[in-house]
Amino acid sequence: MGTGKSHWGKLWAAANKLTFVDLDELIENAEKTTIAEIFDTKGEDYFRNLEKEVLRKCGELENTLIACGGGTPCFYENMQWMNDHGVTIFIRSKPVEIFNRVMEEKDKRPLLKKLNEEELLFYIEQKLKEREPFYSQAQIKVESDSLNENSFAEIASAIHQ
Repeated sequence: MGTGKSHWGKLWAAANKLTFVDLDELIENAEKTTIAEIFDTKGEDYFRNLEKEVLRKCGELENTLIACGGGTPCFYENMQWMNDHGVTIFIRSKPVEIFNRVMEEKDKRPLLKKLNEEELLFYIEQKLKEREPFYSQAQIKVESDSLNENSFAEIASAIHQ
């Protein structure tokens, strides 16, 4: 969440002639509603199961860069599945960097919209600690503050060595 997965994914895909897919957008299109609405009306369990199903369908795609939601790796063995079916990249960010990014779109994020600033920063810190065991399984780890338009070419060359 808020690490730049969609931002960098779109830029990197365009620069490298790949298709870009945002998993949350696929889910919203399939359900014909927003992620926030899915959480509000059907709950997180429903969403996570749907997320898993949509992710698995992405296994048929080729030459595609997929941005998944921050929680995706943490449920239904999704991280293992992603590692088995592609190359995973974890974009690591400091909590305060994530805080600054998500404050602008807090209302669009179902798990954040009711939190004040102090609660939000604490929530981000806790989620990062909670999710670290899953994120640490990514095949490639990069720091968000060191990324640029050419970063993916460097990542790709490391993959092919």
